[in-house]
Amino acid sequence: MTRSALLVTHTGRRQSTQHARTVALDLIAAGFDVRVIADEAADLALPDEVIAVEGPDAAEGVEIVLALGGDGTFLRAAEVARPAKAPLLGINLGKVGFLAEAEVEHIDEVIADIIAGGYDVDERLTLDVRAEYDGRLIAESWALNEVTVEKGQRAQMLELLVDVDGRPLSRYGCDGVVCATPTGSTAYAFSAGGPVVWPGVEALLLVPISAHALFSKPLVTAPTSTFVLTVDPYTSFAVLCCDGRRTWDLPPGSQVTVERGQLPVRLVRLAPRPFTDTLVAKFELPVVGWRGNRR
Repeated sequence: MTRSALLVTHTGRRQSTQHARTVALDLIAAGFDVRVIADEAADLALPDEVIAVEGPDAAEGVEIVLALGGDGTFLRAAEVARPAKAPLLGINLGKVGFLAEAEVEHIDEVIADIIAGGYDVDERLTLDVRAEYDGRLIAESWALNEVTVEKGQRAQMLELLVDVDGRPLSRYGCDGVVCATPTGSTAYAFSAGGPVVWPGVEALLLVPISAHALFSKPLVTAPTSTFVLTVDPYTSFAVLCCDGRRTWDLPPGSQVTVERGQLPVRLVRLAPRPFTDTLVAKFELPVVGWRGNRR
């Protein structure tokens, strides 16, 4: 049976295209069928046997999807890996690369592990979202990190009524609200003041952004919870955004429903690694103290 892989990379960076080309050649030499996204194929100068693919079925039937780049590239790769239920492996060529499993300096070992089949697969919780206005559907999507409803006009505060599990929670005058997964707890939700949640925890996060309210603390709810965010009919229009990649305008009176996604994202794990170590490495936490180890 022929093995296959899909490469997704950031072709705007010369380093990324060079590494993608090397990875493709190594996989082809090991007997893999290699696919690349059609829009990226021309910039990679790959052998003729590499298959250019596009559309939502780009990863259908592949053994693994490789994202070579930063978190933006990883999230783009997740869009094609998720519907195909294909395992996704991130190799960080960017700055922080919180979603990546490996750093670029270990790329040779990573490819060797993939060829040898030496990896496990975890599932990460996702979010499903739909937005309605005046009884009609205006948006339907999903997110791995977060769904946000934010103000559409810089000069005006957004009024949002938030329901949790069918009951009203609070009305916020705010810049917006972040609904996040544990995977996304280290992204926008973290910047907005939310907690870091270990990926193994099944939960949903609700984080108000710059809320003008006495109670504006982030909340951690059950994974079965449903959030409904209603844009006040007398406020300005809002913007719905999924993973910072897909956006829709929301007129006043719109309702956005966010709940656990029906389909997870499957992530490749090469070796067991405590999330604490990832947190320390990515955030460069001072484990010896700000003044050093006095012992």
